[in-house]
Amino acid sequence: MTAPLDSTDRGGHRLDGPAATSSLWVAFERQVLQGLRAEWENACWLLPADLRQTVRCPLFSIREMRQRLGSWHPEKREITLSREMVNRHRWDDVKDVLLHEMAHQVAHESLGATAEPDHGTAFRKACQWLRANPAASGSYLPLSERLRRGEALDEQDRIVVKVSKLMALAESSNPNEAKAAMQKAYVLIARHNLRMIDRGARQHYASIFLGKPRLRHFREAYHLALLLQDFYFVDGVWIQAWVLEKGRMGRVLEISGTPKNVLIAEYVHDAVGRYIDTAWAAYTGTKTLNRSRKTDFAVGIIEGFKTTLLPMLSEMRTGGDKANHLPVKMADPVLRQYVAKRYGRLQSFARRGPGHDPRVLADGTETGKKLVIAKGITQTAENRDLRLPPPKCP
Repeated sequence: MTAPLDSTDRGGHRLDGPAATSSLWVAFERQVLQGLRAEWENACWLLPADLRQTVRCPLFSIREMRQRLGSWHPEKREITLSREMVNRHRWDDVKDVLLHEMAHQVAHESLGATAEPDHGTAFRKACQWLRANPAASGSYLPLSERLRRGEALDEQDRIVVKVSKLMALAESSNPNEAKAAMQKAYVLIARHNLRMIDRGARQHYASIFLGKPRLRHFREAYHLALLLQDFYFVDGVWIQAWVLEKGRMGRVLEISGTPKNVLIAEYVHDAVGRYIDTAWAAYTGTKTLNRSRKTDFAVGIIEGFKTTLLPMLSEMRTGGDKANHLPVKMADPVLRQYVAKRYGRLQSFARRGPGHDPRVLADGTETGKKLVIAKGITQTAENRDLRLPPPKCP
């Protein structure tokens, strides 16, 4: 069963081009269009109250666009995103482009900037309200791709080079040698960041999703978020985001930090997740344990891994090594300012889950003490798929 080349769904969203010949592609793109509308409505709450009443929901479309990632058409009141962009990139990258085009809409419809240049004063003001990237158009590369290509990361930087070499040594078959290499890499990362914080250096910061938006996150996801925030010099905020597979708004962890630290934190996040899955499979074997027990085991792994990092950090902070003593705080006040400006008012929350199994938690903790983060941190993990998952065409 196929759809006509130029079709419109019930919400007034246009679907056209070669991909619309498959009903599966139509269903996939309709999910994306629903997500764009939900993200647009969510972003409206970032606007000042008086402007919120002046902007109306536009049409959304996905089309072949070779030269652009997205566009705002004031005559048709339509925001269009590139089909390649939607199919190849992560949801935070898609949202980045959507907010850029929404800023054009706000500048045109709410601020009346019809005679200004495309990226004029009104547009930049709208970008500030919407937390949009003014550069997310044209030949712009999405943040996740720029991070992986090394843009603005200074690959010749001695810190990156040394950490990459140490992470490679952490692949050693000798457990003690591997763990020692990982610990040295972490000390190098921490020492560099602590010195930058102590000097009050103003650095460039970026924000990126970790993992996929979901309706529900298990307890270990929150423990892992705290691990990254406590030890890897990033700040994490749980924000609303569209869950493509479920067709509803859910939540996702967005971390902020310097590009180097964001990249390192993402690598650690993925490495810990893979280790949990592999260790759990080995632990259960032929046993039948429910999902709650996996959470206990995973939380134990994360807490166990912390025990390998905490002594090194404590020694640097308390001056155990007099030659390298760094009398500084862990928190980066400049990063905190960036986070406060990006998100406005933040609320902390706590959720109490079901009772845990102390034995499984303890076993996970012991397993976590053996965790070694290896490989070059600037490399892409082999099994990671960075794209939004379109359905397979028949």
